[in-house]
This record gives sequence, structure tokens and C-alpha cells, in this order.
Amino acid sequence: MAGEKTTIARPYAEAAFSRARESDSLGLWSEMLSLLAALVQDQQVADLIDNPDIPRARCAEMLLEISGDQLSQEGRNLVRILAANRRLIVLPEIQALFDELYAESQGTLDVHVTSAYVVSAAQEKQLAEALHAKLGREVRITTDKDPTLIAGVIIRAGDMVIDGSFQGQLEHLATELGI
Repeated sequence: MAGEKTTIARPYAEAAFSRARESDSLGLWSEMLSLLAALVQDQQVADLIDNPDIPRARCAEMLLEISGDQLSQEGRNLVRILAANRRLIVLPEIQALFDELYAESQGTLDVHVTSAYVVSAAQEKQLAEALHAKLGREVRITTDKDPTLIAGVIIRAGDMVIDGSFQGQLEHLATELGI
């Protein structure tokens, strides 16, 4: 998750995290940001947000109407601020950065494993133990299957990426050979 959107989202995520921590409402903020991120990822909502003919305040009110009572007053204020600054579209990045800060504050690390084959529960446990020993944090693993990897796994933990896939090794070899 790198790039311009992340750079734009970071101060908002840090501010939301700071406020959530002060008010002892980290879980609530995580839920609110997840909801908002899901909403702006809906194609119809995204099209409305991107439409320069729709006033910013109307975009904010639309999201607030859809959210109903699932947002606190501070969450509602965040939506209005983001809309006023044309930043609603970075809500998924804000949510992801917030959740990283949240996990770090709890001493946990979310790890995503992409494998050419289904990862068994025993393999997940073994991997979690190895990562815990290496990183000194509790590890929560999610997995998915991608047969295009041919064999092996890709492990993503925060900014760290370990590409142990056969496809990755072939790409590395091609780079080394200049082809």
C-alpha cells in the first residue's frame, strides 16, 4: 500500500487513531472506518464522489445518510472534513493505515499469505509461530489461494513482503538474465 493515496491518507489515519486512543474507542473507530471504506469502494458511490458537479457537502451528506446511526459524531465530522477537502476517495487507505496502527498498539501483526495451494491449519500455525519468533509480535494470518504462483507462497506483513513463490523466483531470474 504505497503511493500518493497513502501519503494523503496517513495524517488522517494518525489523527483518527490518536483521537480513538484518547477516547478509548479504537474498536468503534475501526468499525466506522471499515464501513466508510466499504461504502466508497462501491462503484456507484465512487462515481458520485468523483463527479465534480456534485457539491462536496452533498457527497458527505449522502455517506452520512447511508451510514445512519453507525457513525459517532466524531466519525460524522471526519466524513465532512474529508468531503470538504475532496479526500473521501482515500477512506480505504485511511482505514488500512488505522488498522495497522491499531494492530501495532495491541502488539499484533496482520499477515496475509498467498499460496499456490490451500494452506492447512497446521501450516498456518507453524508459520505464525515462526513469524512470532522472528518479529516478537502476535500474528494473525489470513490466506488465499492463487494458482498462478505455480508453487510457494507470498507473505505480506505490513511493509514487509517475502516472495517465496516459484513465479517470483522466475521473475527474479529473468531480471538477472536481462530478459
